[in-house]
Parts: sequence; structure tokens; C-alpha cells
Amino acid sequence: MDMEVTAWMSMYHTMNAQDDKRPFSKATLKRIAEFARPHKVRLGWFLLLSVVTAALAVATPVLAGEVVDVIDQGLSEGTVLRLAALIAVIAVAEATLGLLARWLSANIGEGLIYDLRRTVFDHVQRMPIAFFMRTRTGALVSRLNNDVIGAQRAFSDTLSGVVSNLVAVLLTLVVMLGISWQITLLALVLLPVFVLPARRMGSRLARLEREAADHNAAMGTQMTERFSAPGATLIKLFGRPADESSEFAARASRVRDIGVRTAMVQWVFVTALTLVSALALALVYGLGGFYALNDQLDPGDVVALALLLTRLYAPLTSLASARVEVMSALVSFERVFEVLDLRPLISDRPGAVSVPDGPVSVEIDNVRFAYPSADKVSLASLEQVASLDTRGGVEVLHGVSLRAEPGQLVALVGSSGAGKSTLAALIPRLYDVDAGVVRLAGIDVRDLTATSIRETLGMVTQDGHLFHESVRSNLLLARPEADDEQLWDALRRARLADLVTALPDGLGTIVGERGYRLSGGERQRLTIARLLLARPRVVILDEATAHLDSTSEAAVQAALGEALAGRTAVVIAHRLSTVRAADLILVIEAGHIIERGTHSELLAAGGRYTDLYRTQFDQPTPVAATPVG
Repeated sequence: MDMEVTAWMSMYHTMNAQDDKRPFSKATLKRIAEFARPHKVRLGWFLLLSVVTAALAVATPVLAGEVVDVIDQGLSEGTVLRLAALIAVIAVAEATLGLLARWLSANIGEGLIYDLRRTVFDHVQRMPIAFFMRTRTGALVSRLNNDVIGAQRAFSDTLSGVVSNLVAVLLTLVVMLGISWQITLLALVLLPVFVLPARRMGSRLARLEREAADHNAAMGTQMTERFSAPGATLIKLFGRPADESSEFAARASRVRDIGVRTAMVQWVFVTALTLVSALALALVYGLGGFYALNDQLDPGDVVALALLLTRLYAPLTSLASARVEVMSALVSFERVFEVLDLRPLISDRPGAVSVPDGPVSVEIDNVRFAYPSADKVSLASLEQVASLDTRGGVEVLHGVSLRAEPGQLVALVGSSGAGKSTLAALIPRLYDVDAGVVRLAGIDVRDLTATSIRETLGMVTQDGHLFHESVRSNLLLARPEADDEQLWDALRRARLADLVTALPDGLGTIVGERGYRLSGGERQRLTIARLLLARPRVVILDEATAHLDSTSEAAVQAALGEALAGRTAVVIAHRLSTVRAADLILVIEAGHIIERGTHSELLAAGGRYTDLYRTQFDQPTPVAATPVG
């Protein structure tokens, strides 16, 4: 490795390391060891190969010096050829072992990335809905990408680098001191001139790189939000494309300026270090040549010292930055473990059972509930705030009780924010109650397995969320084993088969981000088709027709008729026309059930339900226009 390459590598490692001052955490190191344990055999071979490769790298300069001495002494040609052949064998062995070490390094690193990513992904999936409502998605994704890769470098780069560089430095110094301790010590005097600029310039470049990364992240966030269908619509509606362009251009301009500045600093850095290396070599050749001319040193020793010097500065410079690299890797591990340490609030109890076969009743018995505070479900770094709000949640349900018998339709109505959607979220156990009990088929949902609850319940929300995948993929989320005949049957029952048939690729048509290539009514009917495919015994509808026009609502209502037939249903509705035929209507206000009964009973009572009904259906008397003039 020549001095210019050494300069670039030194600068790269310093730029990409975070100089964290926190002490080593034994707990963190122990957890790292747990992740490394499955790879310990390959890790051992990798370290052994790194040591052998480092030793071979030192042998080549020594043999080159021997060749020069043989030539100078006029020995036989056979000796020169044997030495040359040995150098060639060592070169081949070094290259082969280097490739094998690199294969092991990649295997270990990629295996660790796989283990960490899968562990974090599975853990995040078990987190409560409150976690996702508070967390910035980009910050969470960064943990699965940037931090996991940073942690992986601890094994694939840092660990092997420290071991191999330490071996290379020790062997090189021993050989150089054995050849000429005077020249070796003088050459080392220039080392601080080599290392200090690397650290200072590297830190300066790191600051520039971090600033550029921040600007790039901001531009990425801006593009992600503005290039989504709802974001682009909002910008166009408010006529702010020019302002958005100006804001984006300002950040892009700063990144451009940083790029120019970084390029110049890098060039000055490499030029300066290349100059230092040339001065060191000049010292070796000058002083070594002087000793050789005075018969105090063999010519071959001068060549060996010069070659060894080039192999000494590289590992010494890397070792000088090793602490920063190690701490950087530890920071990445700690950020990953920070997510893993968040305890899921919802988990299966030991001995949890499945929902019994047959019709299922839904019972909510004297339930009280407050949404969990931020410190129980989130991290400040994932919310990108200085500190989490530790205040306790405000109770939103106060002793609520209801029962839906098997096959019965129970409707929840009331003002926005009254607690209807919260109540619906407790049935599939998206949250756990603070007091009281939620039961399915007479069993506390906390005593049921999450899998059986998901198989028993089906839910349609007002936004009708779909993934940016095909119609088929969105449907198969409900039943992965379903065939095309079953998919088409669900689409026909959801009044959507004709539309999908007319799509360019039928079931293979991509529906777009959040399903935005479909209309609101089509989106809802596709989610209903997904529900029908799942064949749940209990259906929860949360404002499934809230934002639809009359035509779309009629189509969705027809599809809902299929979905609700013979099933226990809990329906939340603002439009009272959709729940007139409910077996039981509950009026919820401020977390309390204030009225219950059928449509006709509640109208006759003349209470809150009557007020809501009149607000929606009583038409004010039109005022005659006053003639002008």
C-alpha cells in the first residue's frame, strides 16, 4: 500500500467515525457478544487469516532486500531466482488468503446485518399502535439501515483491522529495529507529522460530511412528503411550488458548496501526507545510503527499510483512529439495542388459548382506558425531540359496557372524539384496557393468542389503506393461500369484479401508494373484499363510508351487506342512515355511553340521538332571495 492510498484510507476512517466520549459499556459488549456467538467459528478463522496475511506482508520487503544483497555480492543466479520465486509464492499466498479473509469478512458482516435487521424488524412489529403513532418512520427505518450497517462494521472492518494492523506494526518494528534501530527511530519521528493532520483534517471533513448528510436527509424528507400523492396535491392546492423549489434549492446549494470545499480539503490533505511520506523515504534512503557507503549497512537493508516504512505508516495511522472507530461501532450497536429495549405493551400471556370455534360474542365490561404516555411506548430519538413527555395519559373511556351477541349488529354513534374508535381498537387488542375486561366468546382477550384474535376479527377503517402493490397482493394479505378463483369471488361480492377486470393487468395491477390510483369508493370496496376473503366471525367497521359520495356509498353499503351477513358486527358511523337497522345503537359522548336502544326507541326518547338525527336529516326552510333594485 503506497502513501497516497494510506492517506485516503486514514481520512476515510476518521471521517466515518463518530468521536463519542462515552465509556465502554460492559452490558453493551456482552450483548454484542451474544449476536457474534453464531459466527464465532468464522470469526476465529477470519482473525487467524488476518494475522497470517499481515505476517506475509512483512516478509516480502525483507526478501526484496535479500535479492539486492545477493546481486550486490555477485552470488549465483540460482539464489536470485529462488528468492524471486519465494516472493512470488508469498504474493500469491497473500492474495489468496486476502480473498478468503475478505469472503469471511463479508459473510460475517452480512450475517450480522441479517440477524440484527430481522431481530429489530420482528421486535418493531410487536410494538403497540401507539408506538407507530408517535415515531417518525424515517428515523425508525434509519435504525434498520444506517445503524445496523454501522454495527456490522465493528466485525467486518474494525475488529480485523485492529488485529491485523497491530500484528503488522509489531512485526514491522521488530524487523526494522533489527536492521537499524537508528534509522527506525528517526523515521518514527515523522509519524506525528503524519498522524496529527489525519485526525485534524479528518475531523474537519467529518463535520462537513455530517452537515451535508443532514441537508441530504432534509431534502430526502421533503421529497418523500411532497412527492406522495396527498403531499403533491396539498402543494398544488395552496400554490407553493415556487417556495418549495426555493427551499430545496437552498439546501442543494449548501450541499454543492460543501462538496467543493470537501474536495479541496481532501486534495490538500492527501498532498500533504504524500509529501510527508516522501520526506520519510528520503530520510531512509539518505541516512541508509550513507551507512551503506561506509559499510555499516548492506544495500539490501536500505531497500528493505524503505519498503517496510511504507507498510508501517498505514497500520500505525489506522491504529491511531481505532478508538474512534470502535466507539462509533458501539454507538451504532447502542442505538439498535435502544429500540430492542422498548418493551412491547401487548404480548401473549403464558398459556394463552385460541378463540373457541363457532359464533363469537363481543363483550366490553366496565372498561376504563387512557392512551399510554410517550415514555412507555417511544424514544426521544425516534420522535426527534429533546425529551419525551412523561405525563400520564388522560382517561378517555370511563366505565363503558356493551355486549354484541353472536350475529348481532351493534352501532356506536356520537360526536367526534367521544371515544368510539378507541373502543373499537380495544376489541382486537390493539391496546390493553386499564381497568375492566374485553371478552370474545366469553374469554378475556388478554387470555387469547394474538393469532387467533386476528383470525377471528376483521376490521375496515375509514382510510381504506392499501400497500403500493398489486390488487392480488393486497387481497392475499388476508389469506396468503387463497387462489385466483377465491380472489375473484371476494371481488364479486364486494361489487368490484367488473372494475378489476377492466384494469390493464387485472389482479396484477399496481394500486399505487396507499391505493391512490383507485377512487375512495373503489379503495373501500377492495378493503371489504379483503375482509370477505379473510372470512372473520366478528367484523368491526370504523367509519367505512365517512368520506364517500352517495354513489360510492351505495356500492360500499351493498358490499358491506355481504361482509356483515351472519357475523357479529360493531359499526362506528357518523351517518345515522347507515345504522338504522342495527340491533342496538349506543350513543357515546366524552367516554360514556349515555343512551342505548334501537333506532325507533332512541328517536322516541328525544335525547342526544334525536339531536344528531335532526342535525343530519332536518332541512332548514330556504330564505327567499330579495329582489335587487
